Amino acid sequence: MNDKKNVFTQMNGEFSGNDQFQKEGADFFNPEGFKQLVNARRSVRKFTTEKIPDHIVEECLDLALLAPNSSNLQTWEFYRIKNEVIKKRIVYACFSQPAAATATELIVCVARGELWRVHTKQMLDFFKTLPVETPKSALLYYSKLIPLVYTVGFLNILTPVKWLFNNIVGLFRVVPREPITTFGLDVRAIKSCALACENLMLAFRAHGYDTCPMEGFDSARVKRVLGLPRRAKIVMIVGAGKRAEGGLYGPRVRFPREQFVKTI
Repeated sequence: MNDKKNVFTQMNGEFSGNDQFQKEGADFFNPEGFKQLVNARRSVRKFTTEKIPDHIVEECLDLALLAPNSSNLQTWEFYRIKNEVIKKRIVYACFSQPAAATATELIVCVARGELWRVHTKQMLDFFKTLPVETPKSALLYYSKLIPLVYTVGFLNILTPVKWLFNNIVGLFRVVPREPITTFGLDVRAIKSCALACENLMLAFRAHGYDTCPMEGFDSARVKRVLGLPRRAKIVMIVGAGKRAEGGLYGPRVRFPREQFVKTI
């Protein structure tokens, strides 16, 4: 195997300039509490009229933004719908399903893969404001590697070149095979946004409120209502509120564990 150093292996803990951050979160230990929280989260499809206090909604959104994401580029946006006229249009675009129609909060969760270049520059600018030294490998990662890997060119003109390079060089060494198209960039953003959505739903449940992540919506209509660009991808629309009687349609159903968990 080729153990040649690269920008990833250089991020191996040898840099010791920021030791004060190494123990962040390390002392937290509450497996039972987390287990209870995860088990308490259910997809609720009917809510009462009780409003969620603004400060709780905003805190839940803040916790969503703490989710892990690809290269910390944070290619996501969350639209909290407070305008009643817009909310009615969003509910209609969700086929007026109860989870949307009865929710006191509607949050449209959007992946913005096309913003990678803007956010890469923002990361490099942010490094300059930090009171600690930034590892050279991190600077190299954002200034050189990400532009090299993420650039696909107008109308994916570089895709054939990247595909050929990856398949030839990949015979001899590991290579970053994705993304090589705008579709691949969007997939990365969608994965990151989905992680944040889970944070968001668990945060609401921790505050005593329930949610329903909806994929049943007319994405073109939602984009028009919110003025989103063509490349924006609506990952899900989260309805939130206080659980109403009959809000759960049945018991939680999961298929056998061995169907999904593989030990190799």
